[in-house]
Amino acid sequence: MRSMWKGAIGFGLVSIQVKLYPATEERGVKLHQVHAADGGRIRMKRVCEQCGKQIDYADIAKGYEDVDGRTAVLTDDDLTQLPLPSKQLIDVIAFVDADEIDPLRLSRAYYVGADSPAAAKPYVLLREALADSGRVAVSKVALRTRESLALLRVHEDVLVLHTMHWPDEIRAAGGLAPSDKVTVRSQELKMATSLMDTLSEDFDLDSLHDDYQAALDELVTARLEGKAPPSGAEAEPAPDNVVDLMSALQASIDAREGEGGRPRAKGAAKSGAKKSTAKKTSAAKEGTGSTGRRTTKTAAKKSATPKSGRTTKTAKSTQSKSAERQPARRKHA
Repeated sequence: MRSMWKGAIGFGLVSIQVKLYPATEERGVKLHQVHAADGGRIRMKRVCEQCGKQIDYADIAKGYEDVDGRTAVLTDDDLTQLPLPSKQLIDVIAFVDADEIDPLRLSRAYYVGADSPAAAKPYVLLREALADSGRVAVSKVALRTRESLALLRVHEDVLVLHTMHWPDEIRAAGGLAPSDKVTVRSQELKMATSLMDTLSEDFDLDSLHDDYQAALDELVTARLEGKAPPSGAEAEPAPDNVVDLMSALQASIDAREGEGGRPRAKGAAKSGAKKSTAKKTSAAKEGTGSTGRRTTKTAAKKSATPKSGRTTKTAKSTQSKSAERQPARRKHA
C-alpha cells in the first residue's frame, strides 16, 4: 500500500515517525458524459472568461471573490507559506473518552503505520495505552495545505487517524425533531424492541453488498455486448401512512419469521400443553403450524415469541381441557 503523508505523532516530549495510508476507497463503475446521439465523449475545457483562451492547468491559481466583486488571486506559493504549526505533525492536544466524540464529527479515515523500526516501540506504547484506557487522542494535522482536527484511535492492531469537522462546521439540528407532544406507550416500545431483536438475528455486516452497483455492472455489460438490459424486480413503494403502529410492528415481526428470522427475547421460555391422547398431541402440532401460534392460553402466558415453524413441548398437566381447545393469542416479548 502506498503512503500519502509522512510525518510524526507528537505528544509531550514523545515523537513517533509515521506514515498515513488511505483506509477506504470508492468502488463502482465510473461513468462519464457522452453525446446521447452518437456516444461521443464530452470534454470539459478550462476557458478564461476574461481573455477567452483555453488555460493549462499549470497556469491556474486559486481566487476569492468578495461581495463587491473584487478578486484576490492566491498562488500555490502563497498557500504553502501560510504558518501551520501542525505541518508534518499529528499534534496531540488531549486524550478523551471514546464516547465523548460524536460520530457526526468524523470525516476521512487513514491507517497510521510506523515509519521505521525505531518508531515501533513508541508506536506500540501509544496503541496499548489508548486501548487500555478506552481513550482516543484529539489532534491537529495539516493535510494538503489545510489544517484539520483529527482523532487517533485503535483499530485491531493499528492506529487509525480520522480527520474531523471543526465545531462551527456542524449544523444545528434545531426544529427537526418531532414535537414533544408525541408519546410512546410501553407496549409499543416492547414491540419495537422485539422487532429489533428479530432483525438483528444472525446479522453479518461484512455480508452486505451494493445491489445498485451490481445491477449497473449488468446493465453496462449488456450494452457493451449489444444485448437487452436485464429486467430487475420492481421495488415495493414505501407506506406513506401508518394507521396502527402496533399492527405494523406485529406484521413486521410475522413477516420476518416467515423469512426464517428468529426473534431473541430475554427470558424466553419454552411452553406448551400436555395432551392426554396421541390425537390431541397431533392436533396441537397442527395448530402450531408455520405461524408459530400456541394452542393454549396458559402456554401463551408462560412463553415469549415462539420460533417459526416449530412444534411445542409439553407443560404442566394441570391445564384445563377447555383451555386446550382454544387457540391462544401470542404474547409479545
